[in-house]
Amino acid sequence: MLAQRTSLFSSSGTAAARAAAKAAAAAGKEIFDLTAGEIWTDLAPSLRAGARDAIDRGINRYSETVGIEALRQAIARRLSVETGQLWGPEEIAVTTGAKQALFNAAMLLLNPGDEVIIPAPYWSTFPAQVSIAGGRPVFLDTRANGYVPDLDALAEATTPRTRAIVVNTPNNPSGTVYDRTTLAGIAELAIERDLWIVFDECYGTFAHAPWVHQSIVAMVPEVRSRTIVVNAFSKELGITGWRLGYLAGPGEVVKVAKALQSHTTSNPNVIAQHAVLAHLENSDGTFEQQLRARLGMARTKGLSILSSLAHVPIPAAQGGFYFYLDLAEILTDGQSADDVVSFLLAEAGVAGVAGTTFGDRCGLRLSYGVPLAVLERGLRSVVKALNTWSGSTPRVKSAS
Repeated sequence: MLAQRTSLFSSSGTAAARAAAKAAAAAGKEIFDLTAGEIWTDLAPSLRAGARDAIDRGINRYSETVGIEALRQAIARRLSVETGQLWGPEEIAVTTGAKQALFNAAMLLLNPGDEVIIPAPYWSTFPAQVSIAGGRPVFLDTRANGYVPDLDALAEATTPRTRAIVVNTPNNPSGTVYDRTTLAGIAELAIERDLWIVFDECYGTFAHAPWVHQSIVAMVPEVRSRTIVVNAFSKELGITGWRLGYLAGPGEVVKVAKALQSHTTSNPNVIAQHAVLAHLENSDGTFEQQLRARLGMARTKGLSILSSLAHVPIPAAQGGFYFYLDLAEILTDGQSADDVVSFLLAEAGVAGVAGTTFGDRCGLRLSYGVPLAVLERGLRSVVKALNTWSGSTPRVKSAS
């Protein structure tokens, strides 16, 4: 018999979508895979040089549990610039990706039965980790409010058991960038009701004009003492496989995170740490600028193609690198985005992630972090298939 907690979670829905795409491709079908939460890019030269230098210097031993101090200092300097407040290395814990930072936060903040408000649609790891830590996810539907939490509804969702609010902006999967009023309102509510904020800004470098990513700590400095900031280098540098993220928060939180991490993974990958440190110290920002420009071009091209959708609204795609389609108009009773995803894979050769993975039966997430040629062909196939679906084409049953 397995532990009871294993019933609280299942494998990642995005991982399952990637697996389905690979299986279809292995069967000989041409597949345009738009599932992955990563950017297809080469390494920044400074990262490559930093990794090689660390290897040449024979760096192969444990670092400090929460990361080498020089890297934590570099992250603290960056946060100081971004938030307009002074940060120190004692307020930074480097982690094995943002997932570990979030897991640490859940384990440190939650007692059994504590509630965590999670705006929906949401990245599926949020509620899974809350449940593993013994907490109870409370979902706040944002679809009717443009995928932004309604502040009155948020206040109504809080109870004496509420411990924290998850704020993910730019949002995965919707791509929504939270506005200043929303962030300020969330911060004020957290202060008023003595709540923690888990602020996930992993897509923060990819806010598309005119939208601008704002740090909640910069917006309302008084909320800093009850905020855990989570970020990673995975997205902004295209190194998802390197697994390097961090949490930033009050020193007492980082101290306990260090103790927890010492019993889970110990230090993050030491070569990745030195490579990212070299990048932060030596890069002039050209790589990031080029990556943002490339994503901007892909977004513009993708939105142009998606403008031909007959019955599906064009997504705003304010931030990140996902097109999040609202399929409500083409779904009938009993249908969900799972049916559409199965249809697209079978009939159009396109793999996407159903919104059911994110707590939204009507959503469809398509990544534009893929090569432009793949994106163009894939989205044209999506448009053709969905325009047919919205007519008289028989619905394809979900394979699940």
